[in-house]
Formats: sequence, structure tokens, C-alpha cells
Amino acid sequence: MATTLDIRERHCKTLLSLIASRTRTPTLFGVIFLALASLPGLGQENAAQAPATTLKVSTEVVNVYAVVEDKKKHLIPDLKKEDFEVEEDGKPQEIRYFSRETDTPLTMGIMVDTSPSQGKVLGIEQEQADAFLHQVLRPKDLAFVLHFDVDVELLQDFTADQRLLAHAIDATVINGGGHGVMPGPFPTSDTGGATHLYDAIYLASNELLKNEVGRKVLILLTDGEDQGSKVTLQTSLEAAQKSDVINYAVDIVDRRFYWGQAMGYGGDSVLRRLCDDTGGRVVEVSHSKDTAAAFQEIANELRTQYLLGYTPANTAHNGSFRKIRVQVHNGEYKVLARRGYYAATD
Repeated sequence: MATTLDIRERHCKTLLSLIASRTRTPTLFGVIFLALASLPGLGQENAAQAPATTLKVSTEVVNVYAVVEDKKKHLIPDLKKEDFEVEEDGKPQEIRYFSRETDTPLTMGIMVDTSPSQGKVLGIEQEQADAFLHQVLRPKDLAFVLHFDVDVELLQDFTADQRLLAHAIDATVINGGGHGVMPGPFPTSDTGGATHLYDAIYLASNELLKNEVGRKVLILLTDGEDQGSKVTLQTSLEAAQKSDVINYAVDIVDRRFYWGQAMGYGGDSVLRRLCDDTGGRVVEVSHSKDTAAAFQEIANELRTQYLLGYTPANTAHNGSFRKIRVQVHNGEYKVLARRGYYAATD
């Protein structure tokens, strides 16, 4: 999604925006604003000092994070700006900003599926997710932990403390929700299903990540089956795209569970859509012992991302979906990048 360039550093937000984004309480900002406005003379003083006209200059930039690999899936970490081409709706765009994103702050959510189908694989997911965070997170990064089954529950809000994050991951249990559900535009419980994957992505994107800046990633620990969500797959995907979120999935499927329940399984295609369209990937795990390698693959990609920024030639603010295509001149290389974004609206 097109964003407005902001010269402020990520962690130098004003007090009000920090409170609003970290508390996740939409009404709190309004309360603070009213309290400030009610201070004697404050409104009159500001009105007297305000200029008659205000000139606001902004530049809209579309940021695309990309990973490049060869035919053997070896990551290519040393490309230059001149090696890339970007098209929007089939029209070439000028790459104005370019960097390698190994040191850019990362905001990440660990999304743990605690529905019954994950009963036999949850333990290994917890163990390897803890190791993944220890390997990937740096002091300037932030992460949260959320689990979903019949509810979507935030177990640990944004923090850089790996001990708190690990504790939240280890505290997940099968169907263990219901005592601290995420706020949102709809209730997440009692909807006739035990795996609210789409709701979880929607809420994480809209309620947690939308107002964050920089690299935003969701790590989905799930088999991709959804049961009972209020929103659809398309709606959850749009929420991620509008919030510039990259989805990665560690896909561990207990197929015996589905056989025993006489249920069909189609989660693979769901995860591919959620991840491919946002610039991430699905890492399939055939055996639980391969889970560590799956997390390692994701960690390596997060360290070798490129950032490509361009000002779209199409300046219309109509909220339309614009298709993005990123290529490199070496035709043997494959690029993983999001496939589009939603334009801004007036």
C-alpha cells in the first residue's frame, strides 16, 4: 500500500502515537486528545499561533520487499539496484529507493494454531518457534504472540524481550483460548468452528500491525484449515495487503487427524495464497524433525531481503488494487515479492 514518507525514526514516535499504537485501544487516543484540548488556553493559543494557510508536501512511495533465489533455491544476497525491474499494472516504474534489509527493524507476529488438528505437532512448533525468535530477533525488533482456535487471543503484546515471548509460546495449549480475546469489529467465539485462521490474520493485520512501520511479518504455525471465521480468505488477505504484511507459513499437517475425522484437507492451497500474494512463502514440513530447517529457511530469507521503493506513475487515489511484478535481469533467478497493493484513498 502506498505510504507517506516519514523522516522520524521508528522508535522516536510522539508520546501520543506511541500510546495509541502500543495499547491497541482505539478510544484511548480520543480521551487523551480531549484531555489536552480541555486545558485552559491551549486551544486558543494554538489557534492564535496557527498560520492562515498550511502547505503540506508528501511523496507517496510503494515499498516492496523482495527475496531472490536461484534454481536450486540458494539465496542471492548481493544484487544491486540496477539488477531489478519493477512494473505496476504492466507499466515500468522507476526504482527510487534501494537497500538490503538485513539491519532494518522487524515487527513480527507469531501466530500459533491451537485447534485440535495441531494436537500432535504443537510441542515441536513451540520448541522451534522459541529457537527461531532467539536466532532472528535483535534488540531493535519487536514481536508479539497470538494463538487462535475458537477464539483469537493475544498472549504477548509487542516486546523485544525474548523471555516473555518464549513464555507466551510455551503457554499455548490446544483449544486454550477464551480468557483474553482480541478486540475487533466482530466476536471471535461461538461461531461454529474451531480454527479461526482468517479472523486471526485479519485482526493481527488491522489491530496490531496496520500502524507499524518498516518490515512487518506474520509467521503462521498452522495447517491452513479454517473453520468458523467471521471473515473470508479474501478479506483476511486484503487486510494483510493493506497493512503491508508479509505472511510466512510453517505448514505441519497431521493427516491422520483428518483421516480419523473423515474430513478432507485443503489447507495447502490456502496457505500458498496467503503467503505468495504477500511476498512470503509456505515451508512444508513432512516430518516434525524437519521443523527446525523450516524456521531456518524463513530466518535466512528475512536476513537477505531487498527493499525496492518507487513512486507510482498512477497517481489516482481510488483505492484500487494495483498489480506488482518484480524481476531481475538474470532470467535464471526467481523473485519472491508481493503481487500487489491497494492504492491510497482521499
